Amino acid sequence: MNLGKETETLEFKKTTGEMKEAMESIASILNKHGVGTLYFGVKPNGDVSGQDVSESTLRDVSRAVYENIKPQIYPVITEESFDGRKTVKVEFSGENTPYSADGRYYLRTADEDRQVTPEELKAFFGADRYRGKWEKDKSEASSKQIDRTAVKRFWTKAIDAGRLPEGRYTCPIILRRFGLVKEDYLTNAGEVLFGNTHPVILKAGIFATDEKLTFLDMKMFEDNIYNLMQIAEEYISKNIHWRSEITGMEREEIPEIPIAVIREVLANGFAHAVYNGRTNHEVCIHPGMVTIYSPGDYASEHEPEEYVKGNYESEIRNPVIAKMLFISKSIEQFGSGFKRIDSLCKDAGIKYSYERSNNGFKFIIYRPKFISDKTDVTYSVTYGEDLNKTERAVLAVLRQNSEITREEIAERVSKTVRTVQRALDVLSEKEYIRRVGAKKDSTWEVLK
Repeated sequence: MNLGKETETLEFKKTTGEMKEAMESIASILNKHGVGTLYFGVKPNGDVSGQDVSESTLRDVSRAVYENIKPQIYPVITEESFDGRKTVKVEFSGENTPYSADGRYYLRTADEDRQVTPEELKAFFGADRYRGKWEKDKSEASSKQIDRTAVKRFWTKAIDAGRLPEGRYTCPIILRRFGLVKEDYLTNAGEVLFGNTHPVILKAGIFATDEKLTFLDMKMFEDNIYNLMQIAEEYISKNIHWRSEITGMEREEIPEIPIAVIREVLANGFAHAVYNGRTNHEVCIHPGMVTIYSPGDYASEHEPEEYVKGNYESEIRNPVIAKMLFISKSIEQFGSGFKRIDSLCKDAGIKYSYERSNNGFKFIIYRPKFISDKTDVTYSVTYGEDLNKTERAVLAVLRQNSEITREEIAERVSKTVRTVQRALDVLSEKEYIRRVGAKKDSTWEVLK
């Protein structure tokens, strides 16, 4: 007799000699799912091996649960036979998470029990409570405080993508259909998706170096998710390099970073963010990289590399928001984000990495060596390799504004006026810039 495979809510132990490990499994399943079943007398592959079972055996299991699992639970412990072979079946549930086994905490991953630190456990339950409640809670915005243009754009794209049936839609119909209203108020998900209350903040900036020190442009946008995704994509597209390729009679503009990569990273960032946290969404464009930051700790127990190499189910922090982005095809497929980004980056020959923190997740796309044939790009990473960091920063500022004063440059690059003057002298000597016009009204001309 075979009972099948172990799962995240089903555990097998060969005998009650594995009592300690059984308690760890019960705690980890309770922490992850709140309900589960464990059998003694079953091999890990599901084969029923059986074991001696008596009233004393059932009492021993009950005592072990009582003494080890905290807070206390009240499992149902019974004898169950399969083809004449006896097993002990333990059915358990609990709502007072977190649960410990002998003072240690565990979380269930597939069919394994992973011990976690109190900090990891706190992060998990913080994300889990957020995931279960926040989106459906009533916001302070009324159901009339919506961006009708954004909602209409949503259903138009969704119909074109074949993910919403054709029909006569209105804003109230869309809001009701997808559960974005509650008692004449937008839900939290409804407000951040389509509200006209400026519910989400996006900071965007261009920096002269790969440090967040000397900024060449800095903007803050306050809008809903649906509009901010477009704003962020356009901001990045405008400020990265493009080249032209002629194929036959057609001219094709090719960006240094595929737009599909930018779109996928942005969509996943907005789908998995925490919207009542301490930080905001950010897009930063540096000479060597583009970073996209979303607030909130990383939502999954699996590393991004595991999603790239394996076929794990996605763990979605904001299922309503993710569903809406999927329906409008901002997200191609649930659980495929990292795999898709990895494939697109490899095809384009660009590298990426990521950084995790308690406050957020940053995706880093490294810019390739790229010579642009457009004249309106912000700066070129192929120039300035013979310059130091300060000289490159000063040059980048001058490319933005050739009429800027030394004092203003010094403020921008966080250096003294004397340091800026030395950088200007070097740039002049190396023929990157030259002074033009009368001394009183002269400006800088950037030569390369």
